[in-house]
Amino acid sequence: MSTNATDLTDAEFAELDEMLATTPEPLQALDASMLDGYLCGVLVQPRLIPVDEWMPNIFDYDGGLLPEDVDQVWLGRVRELVERRHAALNRQLVEDGWFDPVVLDLDESEAPDPQDDPEVAAMSPISRTLLPWVAGFQHAQLCFPELSDMPDDAVMAALARLYRHLPAETDEEKEIIATLDREHPLKDLDDAIEEMVVTVADLCDLTEAERYRVETIQREGPKVGRNDPCPCGSGRKYKQCHGSN
Repeated sequence: MSTNATDLTDAEFAELDEMLATTPEPLQALDASMLDGYLCGVLVQPRLIPVDEWMPNIFDYDGGLLPEDVDQVWLGRVRELVERRHAALNRQLVEDGWFDPVVLDLDESEAPDPQDDPEVAAMSPISRTLLPWVAGFQHAQLCFPELSDMPDDAVMAALARLYRHLPAETDEEKEIIATLDREHPLKDLDDAIEEMVVTVADLCDLTEAERYRVETIQREGPKVGRNDPCPCGSGRKYKQCHGSN
């Protein structure tokens, strides 16, 4: 991945959104807001995920792969912009504990019809606005379930704070959202965005030790002393045989 962590300009965000929209059919790529949530969902995983592992998932929500004859100029530019945003988000989370998420304004005139999508229609305007970003974050957890599988109550609580902005499909999910709305109400969209960013930063902190944990190298056999017989069977001391280098 490029080490250039210069964030995208507004024009580059718009360019990236337009380029993702031209992903070859029948693939359904993430839009700019979903992509932003997805990248954060990748960054807070309890392991460092290589770019070639997480990049393909942005081009199709259902795991489809780009055709082999895809336009390489188009693909190169998309990868360049996506990797720059990924690097910038990583730097901002690590150094500042803060980032500005890509959240698109909600057009209330296009509110979903309760008959067509009752779960989304029942959501507050705040949650409907944040839905694409959080759906992108959830997409990362579906692709890489290590975070959701962590036996950590603090991680589960943080995920619930994010997923309150997804459609509630079960009675349990509705109860969790009702509890959060009662105990941690959100005054307005700015308050909700701040809560969302703080929650992602919390997850980043909670998984940092696992993400940068260095595996201890285990010896396959006992350590050989310099004066011990060489394990090669020569009959000489180790220091005089294979240990002389």
